[in-house]
Amino acid sequence: MPRYEFRCRSCGDTFEVSRPMREATAPTVCPQGHDDTVKLLSTVAVTGRGGSPSAPSAGPSGGGCCGGGCGC
Repeated sequence: MPRYEFRCRSCGDTFEVSRPMREATAPTVCPQGHDDTVKLLSTVAVTGRGGSPSAPSAGPSGGGCCGGGCGC
């Protein structure tokens, strides 16, 4: 089940809630009982080249700020 991060505007507490995707935008109450909460934008960081075998390859790189294609 997905976890969603929320922040309480009243007390500043940040907390997570597990709920089905169909309830992702439903309002929630903070652990302290305040109902003025906002859902935070979650980010996912992906690093390295160990992705799935079907993932496209970055190809050879010549260096520079853009991979060497422009000769910079």
